[in-house]
Order: sequence, then structure tokens, then C-alpha cells
Amino acid sequence: MSCDPVEKLCHRYDALLSRLGAAKGIGNFGDLAARYAEPQRRYHNLDHIVRCLAELDQARHLTDSPDEVEAALFFHDAVYDSKADDNEERSACLAEEVLTAAGVDASICGRVADLIRATTHRTPPDDPDAMLVVDVDLAGLADPIDDFLETGRRIREEYPHVPDVAFVEGRREFFRAFLARKSIYATKYFRERLEDAARENLRSLMRDDEPEESR
Repeated sequence: MSCDPVEKLCHRYDALLSRLGAAKGIGNFGDLAARYAEPQRRYHNLDHIVRCLAELDQARHLTDSPDEVEAALFFHDAVYDSKADDNEERSACLAEEVLTAAGVDASICGRVADLIRATTHRTPPDDPDAMLVVDVDLAGLADPIDDFLETGRRIREEYPHVPDVAFVEGRREFFRAFLARKSIYATKYFRERLEDAARENLRSLMRDDEPEESR
């Protein structure tokens, strides 16, 4: 390999900014990388971004605005504070600020910010690009069960301040909402590839999370 993963991401980020019409800001990926390298991050780090970009590379045909989608994925977890409930909004604002400062057109900056806001996963999006962004972000739900459970352990480590009982109940509520949807994935492409595996993983986890007296 000619360069390490962070350097590869830097080159990819610079190329993206160029395609978006940035007049400056090339070479400033270190600021974003430093956020993803914060010590409290066990899952929401650069490995997650690499995974998301790999998923996008397989699904670029689903969007007419792949660069906006890519920018949203680069920034969607740029702010991650497990004690806060506005990380997506703050990440969206950061993306808009950074891209604006780089000279990207305001309409594109606003569009990228809106795509990031969709990653709250509170409601299924109806915008095609937002559908792709959220599906990419959720692709890990369909990983092989051992990898899926390892992701869960890493996310748990990001919430050391939350008692086990509260964490498990919050996770159950979050996943219960996904299982109640007609489909977890918004796009046909991801549904056909990942829906069944994701549902089985969530059901398995929720069975394991059930209190012993309820089993």
C-alpha cells in the first residue's frame, strides 16, 4: 500500500472538495480526522466513515448527486457527544460552515447539511439522496452476527455514564422502532441486500436483552 487509510481518506476528501467547486480548504482534512479520532469514540470513528464510503461506492448509481451524498457521509458523525441529543444538527452545521469556508456554493452546503440531519433516524426519509445516506449509515445492522454484536459492544463503551439497565432499555426502544417499520431500509437496493439479515440481528439482540423473568 502506498499510503495509510487516513492519508487515503485525505486524498479522497480533497478530490471531493474539488468536485464540489471548493476554492480553498484542500488539505484541511486533518481537522475532520481529529474529530473522528477523539478518544471516547469506539465505533463512531474513521473506521465507520471508511465503511460508509465503501457502501456508497457500491451504490453511487442510486443518486444523481453522489458528491453531496459523499460529503454528508464524511461529516455525518463529525460531532459525537454521547451525552448530547443534537449531534446530527451540530454535525450538519459544522459541515455547512466548513464547506462554505472552502468556497462551496451555498445551495450545496445547505443540501449536505439537510442530508446529515436525516441521520437522526427518527423518521424514514422520503428524499432519494437522504434515503441513500441513512441506508448506508445503517448497513452495519446486517453484518454477520458476531460483527453486529461487536459493534454493539463498541457503542456501549461510548456511553460509560449510562447505567446498564437504562442503556439496554434505550437500545430496545430504538431498535423496536426500526422493527415496527414496514422496512428498515429505505431503498430497494439495500432492502434486497440487507433487510432480512438486519431484522434477524435486531430480533436476536432484543431476545437476548429481555429480562430473564420475561423469557
